[in-house]
Amino acid sequence: MPLIPLASPDDSRIEPYRIVRERDLVGRERRFIVEGRTVLDVALSPRNRFRLESLLLAESRVAALTPLLAQAPVELPVYTASQPILDGITGFHIHRGLLGIGLRGEETTAEALLAGLPDEALVVVPLGITNHDNVGGIFRNAAAFGTEAVLLDFASCDPLYRKAIRVSVGGSLIVPFAREGSADALLDLLLAHGFELIALSPAGETELSNLVRPRRAALLLGAEGPGLSARIMARAHTVRIPMQGGFDSLNVATTAGIALHHLTCNPRPFGV
Repeated sequence: MPLIPLASPDDSRIEPYRIVRERDLVGRERRFIVEGRTVLDVALSPRNRFRLESLLLAESRVAALTPLLAQAPVELPVYTASQPILDGITGFHIHRGLLGIGLRGEETTAEALLAGLPDEALVVVPLGITNHDNVGGIFRNAAAFGTEAVLLDFASCDPLYRKAIRVSVGGSLIVPFAREGSADALLDLLLAHGFELIALSPAGETELSNLVRPRRAALLLGAEGPGLSARIMARAHTVRIPMQGGFDSLNVATTAGIALHHLTCNPRPFGV
């Protein structure tokens, strides 16, 4: 594919990459950043739910990325620059030598997302999770175990932030999601669509190994530290992962992975 070399960091064609606050990019401008070869592999694949606007590569990486770039549509602009120009555009050192700009497009509401799911469905519901690494890890697990959707309350961070996408290794680009409203509003919506609420907590009443997956299951995850509120726990079937030596805490993304493995790989039939 034809490459577009850049001679200056002031080139107007790469304005979206310029030094900018990321929340402005993902918010008002309706764009997001992808970074790194692994994420680009997902972004250029049919699995990606979003359209790429352009790519920006370090000249030194072009040869190694040629097989990957063969997947790109011919109309996708691919800019190249020396490392100093690349760093001058973004304001920080791009040590992976690869950035892309994606377009958010029209966002699906939680109501529409749930209405389009099959009768047998598993969704993950992060509530109040503001750490980009944790949100990215949750999406990585959701993609790995074939989760139908992720619903986040508005208190949780945006899964299309650069770090969340990177940690998810592209899972944020694959798994359908909606981010809106309060935790209680999302739970009301899930119950209205026939989902059984499963809340993970060290104080859960049922051991995970004894949990039989409902036909429609919503896995509720709280932030590390405070966890899920007592109000939310009271509305759900609470589940715990037993641990040894008096230890009662796992990283929330790790917890999600263990629970999703059980719910998707358990050979027992669905519960009533």
